[in-house]
Amino acid sequence: MAKKAVKQTNGSRVDQFPAPTPAEVAALASCARHGNKPDELLEIFHDLQHQLGYVPDATLPVIAKALNRSRAEIYGVLTFYHEFKRHPVGKHVVKICRAEACQSMGTDALCQHAEKSLGTSLGGTTADGMVTIEQVFCLGNCALSPAIMVGEKLYGKVDPKRFDEIIGGLEKEAAE
Repeated sequence: MAKKAVKQTNGSRVDQFPAPTPAEVAALASCARHGNKPDELLEIFHDLQHQLGYVPDATLPVIAKALNRSRAEIYGVLTFYHEFKRHPVGKHVVKICRAEACQSMGTDALCQHAEKSLGTSLGGTTADGMVTIEQVFCLGNCALSPAIMVGEKLYGKVDPKRFDEIIGGLEKEAAE
């Protein structure tokens, strides 16, 4: 929350703070719920991601101040854990395993197909905001490689045809 100067009618200058954004308010509330304790940082991030769908960069200075930590420390923790999103994601997050077992069973071709069929690269979101595709490095489903996860649902032996069927099911579900 940057300070901005405002001139009063008498010509003097008054420093004024802009109203906090909803994300900043959510960050303050989450910090307070967790007692403004630095050892609760991951829980604060989980709260924000649950409420907002991601952890906005604008919340980092607010969290740092509430926890009496540097912005660099807060940023370092946020970026260390790949499960925390720093930007809005699609309604459905599709994780494609890129670990060795899945590589040996054709995940590279699956990734290329996913990017082409969805019109976005790994890490991107479709233009309609429905699907975000991400690469992960092991879903623990090596015996059924290649594997993907959509939300909390795990799929094995996914080839391009099955991928299209899964995505088609998401689109059908959204239309209903």
